[in-house]
Amino acid sequence: MKKMSLLLAAVPALFLSVSGASAQDAAAGEKVFLKCRACHQVGETAKNGVGPVLNGLIGRKSGSVEGYNYSEANKASGITWDEATFREYIKNPKAKIPGTKMVFAGLTNETEIDGLVAYLKQFAPDGKKL
Repeated sequence: MKKMSLLLAAVPALFLSVSGASAQDAAAGEKVFLKCRACHQVGETAKNGVGPVLNGLIGRKSGSVEGYNYSEANKASGITWDEATFREYIKNPKAKIPGTKMVFAGLTNETEIDGLVAYLKQFAPDGKKL
């Protein structure tokens, strides 16, 4: 019984440490996003610029942001963004979607990618934080 009590006491602490890690990743990812801000925006007032708005990225079909003029390669990629696909893409966009007009060379640091993913996942399609 004592072991069960200890286990039950540990579960909330484990949950808090995991959610705290996600918050830390998102905060770090906000700094990484500064590399993306020249072309992309997120948040409730985000607008398409050189690149499309990144609100609601995870789960979205590639080439589908209304009002953004995508390359044919991007529209025809057949990609629906999930974490694994985005991680692969952000390392080398032109390798993942040959013919994309995204000129960003890519991120190779896994910690930066983790943070960027955590940061972007905060934003619903309408730009509100989840």
